[in-house]
Amino acid sequence: MPHPVLRLIAPVLLASASLAWAATPATPATTKAPATKAAAPAYKMEVEPRAMDLLKAMSSKLASAQTLSFTAVVGYEFPSRLGPPIVYTTRYDVAMQRPDRLLVLTLGDGPTSEFYYDGKQMMVYAPAENLAAVSDAPSTVDAMLRAAYQSAAIYFPFTDLLLPDPYAVFAKEAKLAFVVGPSGIVGGVKTDMLVWANNEVFLQIWIGAEDKLPRRVRAIFRDDPMRLRHDMELSNWQLGQPFAPDRFTSAKALAAPRISFAAPKLPPGMKPQVFKDGKPVAAPKPAAKAKSAQPTQSK
Repeated sequence: MPHPVLRLIAPVLLASASLAWAATPATPATTKAPATKAAAPAYKMEVEPRAMDLLKAMSSKLASAQTLSFTAVVGYEFPSRLGPPIVYTTRYDVAMQRPDRLLVLTLGDGPTSEFYYDGKQMMVYAPAENLAAVSDAPSTVDAMLRAAYQSAAIYFPFTDLLLPDPYAVFAKEAKLAFVVGPSGIVGGVKTDMLVWANNEVFLQIWIGAEDKLPRRVRAIFRDDPMRLRHDMELSNWQLGQPFAPDRFTSAKALAAPRISFAAPKLPPGMKPQVFKDGKPVAAPKPAAKAKSAQPTQSK
């Protein structure tokens, strides 16, 4: 029985062969009746135990660390007005101490920001503007991350890796999982490549063959008609190192002028840009209200 990977790449190989054949000079041939094409067999969605074992080993390694730090470099595509997407890149320097400390320093193709959580408050600081938003927070990292998203739309692409049990989501929602094979390129270490998917996202994940740490994650979302790609590389892993008590707060942020801790809003009169097939689409004009008929007076 062919390996799932071979069944996935077979259509690509056949398409390449067809292109190569089309590029060769045509030769005379006897006219024959067109052959009936056999229907391609449907791919069977399978969850391979070995792929899930790799995800479980990664989850156990992360969950068992009392402290951890790493760097995440995230590239994400955004549609341009010309059609092809443009890639934006963001770097996150992350430090966490279980169960109630988190630091995320964000640098990238946009404004720099700093996120602090000390078990009692969560705080976002914009150094360039010297502004800070501060809010009371739950007493654990995972509860705080939920509150940050619900109250201010704050979400980090590596959030699932910070949960007490990252494997729980992989195990519960898996619709497809298989091992692609080994790699020695990503992060300069040997990794095992695997694919995992649920009803919402298709992931390719590289996990360290020896240290079981995630090294790269590539995602495509099912509901995205443009199939834009999101890529995250993880490096500079440190597990179990002690942190200074003041690592998860900032005197500058606490002294900065305050702004509200809320989800960002567009300026008045500005509407979000809508794209279709890589091109901007004008927002539909509101339908004209029908004029109510005025009663006539009989003479």
